[in-house]
Amino acid sequence: MTQEISQTIAIVIYFAGMIAIGLYANSRTKNLDDYMLGGRNLKPGVAALSAGASDMSGWLLLGLPGAVYVSGLVEAWIAIGLTVGAWVNWKFIAPRLRSYTEVSHNSITIPSFLDNRLKGGSRLLRIVSGLIILVFFTFYVSSGMVAGGLFFQSSFGSTYHVGMLLVVAVTISYTLFGGFLGATYTDVAQGLLMFAALLLVPIVGVINVGGFGPMAERITAVNPDALSLVSGATAVGVISALAWGLGYFGQPHIIVRFMAMRSPADAKQGRRIGLSWMILSVLGAIATALVGIAYYGNRPDESPTDPESVFLDLAQVFFHPVIAGFVLAAVLAAIMSTVSSQLIVSSSALVEDLYKLTVKRPPSERKQVWMGRAGVGLVALVATVLAWEQNNTILGLVAFAWAGFGASFGPIVILSLFWRKLTNAGAITGMILGAVTVFVWTTTPWADLYEIIPGFVVSTVAAIVVSLLTYRRDEDIEREFDAAVRLAHAAEDEMKAAKAGA
Repeated sequence: MTQEISQTIAIVIYFAGMIAIGLYANSRTKNLDDYMLGGRNLKPGVAALSAGASDMSGWLLLGLPGAVYVSGLVEAWIAIGLTVGAWVNWKFIAPRLRSYTEVSHNSITIPSFLDNRLKGGSRLLRIVSGLIILVFFTFYVSSGMVAGGLFFQSSFGSTYHVGMLLVVAVTISYTLFGGFLGATYTDVAQGLLMFAALLLVPIVGVINVGGFGPMAERITAVNPDALSLVSGATAVGVISALAWGLGYFGQPHIIVRFMAMRSPADAKQGRRIGLSWMILSVLGAIATALVGIAYYGNRPDESPTDPESVFLDLAQVFFHPVIAGFVLAAVLAAIMSTVSSQLIVSSSALVEDLYKLTVKRPPSERKQVWMGRAGVGLVALVATVLAWEQNNTILGLVAFAWAGFGASFGPIVILSLFWRKLTNAGAITGMILGAVTVFVWTTTPWADLYEIIPGFVVSTVAAIVVSLLTYRRDEDIEREFDAAVRLAHAAEDEMKAAKAGA
């Protein structure tokens, strides 16, 4: 059996497993609440692994190893910023968001929550939110399409476009029918597969190059600055990399997992599981890049033509073709888990936050589910068109979308949960200015400063100033805010009691 056939068999088994999970989830999807939020019944481990897998995408197995392989540990500042941001997100945002979305008319999307929370009346906030989601997620999904095309091009020698279309077809298949539960359950399987691959490749790689000592010596010989976090770094570069952590508070496909947990009390266990998974996975990705520097330093003629494929190339060098096939499937898992989650959130924005606001009589639950599926297909189509020419790197597309969501939604989500004086006008102003700042920042002379920083600051200041100018006390808003705080505090007391009992 040839190497290509063995790897193809492993990939086919993986594809079949994902579709089977999607079909199982379809049997548990009865209405739009199930399709978009899984009936708010996720266990903490499922929520944590799903959030992690949908968060990291191809960036973790392709973008990060590629950046470290080229420039060394100085590129790890992004991973540090993301880890800190993820901890803060789980610690402070998750329990409060789970509480408040339940209190606020059982909101099932971020735009519907903000609309219900602020009671603007005109629904303009919901429309603006939905449009921002569609715009930035289209770019985000296109990064997954690019990663899928590069994957098959590098691993199987197919063309970029064939590989991209294959990933699109399979991802849409299980997302269309499984909805949120399909995306979530496949995320869990994909997260575990990614975790195993990110530990297995660097461990075998270190052994292959002779251990940590010889590996470090070889890395230093190839690039004397590769093992330094500060060599070649600038203050602006480090600040910009750490600022990636700010993006977490505004990523709809991640924080929607918080909304879907069984209770706010599940956030603590979810945080422990999610952060453990993330830290070990990130360390594995960085270690893989360092192994690549050492291994290909002695074999410059065999080095990957595309640095972002270093993980793929090492897997095929170190393992039997069948095992390598499943390691390669982990890369697909990273790509597809994020794409499926983003498609679901984009679909919810189309149906729940845009279409339903334009009709006088809401369609039936069954029709809404089918409209959600149509939304998945539409967003996937537009993202595929954007990715067709492969004009951008994976990391570039992810950075743009991540900054867009972080700057537009991040400050508003935080303020809506912790500041009772946020108003509808303040939220709309903040979101729009945050999104616009991200779009225009790359054309300024200060473009080296990661655009999420100015976007986040502009959005926050604008939302606070306009809210203070337009604030009028509303008893309903006050009542719901207090109820959400009480529910979150009750969850904290429950977690403390459980810890004391243990």
